Amino acid sequence: MKISLRIALTATLLACQFTSTAQEMRTEKNSPVIKEVSLEGDFVVAGGGLAGVCAAVSAARHGADVILIQDRPVLGGNASSEMRMGIVGVLKDQYTEAGLLEEMQLRNFYYNPLQRYTMWDDVIYSTVISEPRIKLLLNTSVEDVIMDGDRIAAVRCWNGNAYTKYTIKGKLFADCTGDGILRLSGARFRRGREFPEEFGETNLHQGGDAKTMGNSILLQLRKTNEEHPFIAPEWAYHFTDADFDYETPKSTIPGVKFNYKRIYNPKDNNFWWIEFGGTLDTIFDAPDIQFELKRIAYGIWEYMKNHPDGRGKGYELDWIGSLPGKRESTRYIGPHILTQNDVLSGGHFEDVVAYGGWTLDDHDPEAFHKKGRISVEYKCPDYFGIPFDCLYSVNVPNLMFAGRDISCTHMGLSATRVMATTALLGQACGTGAAVALEKGVSPAEVRSHYIGQVQEMLEDDDCMLPYRWRKPSALTISAKLPEECEVLRNGIDRGWDGADNGVWLSPGEESVVYCWKKPVTVSGARLIFDSHFKVRSKRMRKLEATTERVRIPGMMAKSYRIEVKLKKGPWTTVYECPLNYTRLNKVSFQSVKADAVRLVITETWGAEKAHVFALDVL
Repeated sequence: MKISLRIALTATLLACQFTSTAQEMRTEKNSPVIKEVSLEGDFVVAGGGLAGVCAAVSAARHGADVILIQDRPVLGGNASSEMRMGIVGVLKDQYTEAGLLEEMQLRNFYYNPLQRYTMWDDVIYSTVISEPRIKLLLNTSVEDVIMDGDRIAAVRCWNGNAYTKYTIKGKLFADCTGDGILRLSGARFRRGREFPEEFGETNLHQGGDAKTMGNSILLQLRKTNEEHPFIAPEWAYHFTDADFDYETPKSTIPGVKFNYKRIYNPKDNNFWWIEFGGTLDTIFDAPDIQFELKRIAYGIWEYMKNHPDGRGKGYELDWIGSLPGKRESTRYIGPHILTQNDVLSGGHFEDVVAYGGWTLDDHDPEAFHKKGRISVEYKCPDYFGIPFDCLYSVNVPNLMFAGRDISCTHMGLSATRVMATTALLGQACGTGAAVALEKGVSPAEVRSHYIGQVQEMLEDDDCMLPYRWRKPSALTISAKLPEECEVLRNGIDRGWDGADNGVWLSPGEESVVYCWKKPVTVSGARLIFDSHFKVRSKRMRKLEATTERVRIPGMMAKSYRIEVKLKKGPWTTVYECPLNYTRLNKVSFQSVKADAVRLVITETWGAEKAHVFALDVL
């Protein structure tokens, strides 16, 4: 069922549910001020950033009843309209993250071609509410945890908009808040920087303290033909050239990059360096950090816009964030703590379930108020594996986590905290939770006995795992097909090291045909279309006011059909897709006997041919 149809059905059901009936006027005598609600699910996810969304959707699609709790009015966390941080991850195209993240980004291209942030919020929202097994609670904060021995039995939550208190029971819980509110369970955690010698982390030069990377508030600019001075509030900082008069030497060490405040180029429109809070507590001191960042942000734009050298000419301030984006606060402790050395060695783990590809990007706790470099980046392998053992607690058996709060050191976090990586971690967490619930075991037992199943499920859901390739279905392996189509069953669902790994099909003229010597029973297919992997090509724009539209990659199949035949009989259509805009397609149809199956592309998104990476017959 297409997502739009599922939403329409949901809307119809809600309309019936909310039919009003006459009630007497409410007073203090017959109406409570606070509503008490009890809910129960299989998997309770706290935090609705990309990690939490991917954890919830993945678990729901694999059969779990999920309750997703988000303390904001929108989903997306740092990527939402409230904060507008760029979604980054790997740095080279062939390693681009797929899975649920790519699905949402392609859906955003289809529904939101002008790249408006509030519509991006609703693309994420649509992805969640279209899943019938997910109960979504927005504007709802976890306030307490109810324990049953060493296990979490329930969480208590508060929705200030609806004046509602929730008690939410579950079998498994996941903390995807970044700040780790489910530490109320007594789960072990760390905050701050380790001593360098604890894990032999040579890139960490200071440690044994509670200092972290800071928070950032972003600005968004728009181009303009009018020129007016900018007046900052009286309480803002008012900077002069003297505030930025310091040397900015480049690193002379291979693989090491120094970063400084970028106050000279509005065109770049990337204000990550408006950063503060690393010497404070990024949780308890959040209000003070937010105000200080506002003072800096307004002062920076006043300085840039009004500077006599004209560096702000042609730009106006279009938006300023009110809610800071966090880089670091709390990290849980799992059976494995991911370190700098794990990252640099490539992360070769038996239980690998996700990967990163960002640099070891360590921001100085002094951040903006430091004269000189405010972050140092250390080059990493093109990608590095992250194990399942980083995603569940060592002492609370039914607690999992994904996002910024996974089990890692401060230096490990510097490479894993970016959102494309946390999305993969969320999908891995949700998939692992679904297996745990299906088998009736703990996450630790999933690691011991079922990690292979988790890995195969992730690969089937278009999540590439390092140092291995997906196994095609048995029917796909047993089929006979033309030599030029053999790549469709090599398990490599993307271009790799210069190899194309796909076939190009002209709409209505060329097809892929699988044959068997004897009739087989087929009931579905798995397809991967080329969605044009190019790092950051699908991230939201920094200049939102533009009227240039983005487009679905031209080589994607816009429509297609699957046909079968038996012996020398005619081709019969068993599945037809009139509109496709996603990379991964899993389709099912009524079981049928056939000795041949073929894929026919009927239209692309503009290219002469469609590019197909995989066709698995099920």
